[in-house]
Amino acid sequence: MLSILIPCYNEENYISGILQKIKNVKLKDDIEKQLIVIDDGSSDNTSSVIHSFIEKNPESNVIPIKHAKNSGKGVCIRSGLKQATGDIIIIQDADLEYNPADYNKLLEPIIDGHADVVYGSRFRGSEAHRVLFFSHSFGNKLLTFASNVFTGLNLTDMETGYKMFKKDILEQIRLKEDRFGFEPEVTAKISRIKGIRIYEVGISYYGRTYAEGKKIGLKDGIKAFWCVFKYNTFSRK
Repeated sequence: MLSILIPCYNEENYISGILQKIKNVKLKDDIEKQLIVIDDGSSDNTSSVIHSFIEKNPESNVIPIKHAKNSGKGVCIRSGLKQATGDIIIIQDADLEYNPADYNKLLEPIIDGHADVVYGSRFRGSEAHRVLFFSHSFGNKLLTFASNVFTGLNLTDMETGYKMFKKDILEQIRLKEDRFGFEPEVTAKISRIKGIRIYEVGISYYGRTYAEGKKIGLKDGIKAFWCVFKYNTFSRK
């Protein structure tokens, strides 16, 4: 089973769409899906939209989790992992920037016995990519470079929202970051697992603007740099 963790905050305009896209995807080898939607203290109608989808699609195996207050992506992932029963885990943002049709690309190296972890890279392959912010692209590449220097990996997109793991890999590490620092933290910690096999595949990317609801900003980017240093040096566990 593939457990899909979907953190969301004030995504009433997008959450139903992403749940429908996930429902419509047929996975390789008829793998079943478990959808775990974590509403991170939304103040809009996100929660009611989630429950409306569940009522209309009872066969979709959706597990809703509701946080009393907004706590961050990392907290959502830890909440979702407690409910995950699949032997493979992927994180799915709720904003339609990443396309669930790419799940099978990430699954293939794991199913074929080659990989323990697969990152979906926005900077590899020939898939569709929306052209948006130079500063974000440059910042992502700089963060990836800094991460690679410490971990010894040769990733092209450490900050990608599509990270797929065998569940037993995540069970070997302790996640601490509450917000977007999850990305450099988990990368640093899995890189130290003896014998781990990490792969990358090219994915499509339909980025949105701040006017369309994009939330990550400069403060998160600065924190990510700090997390690269922190989890590769003095806070390695």
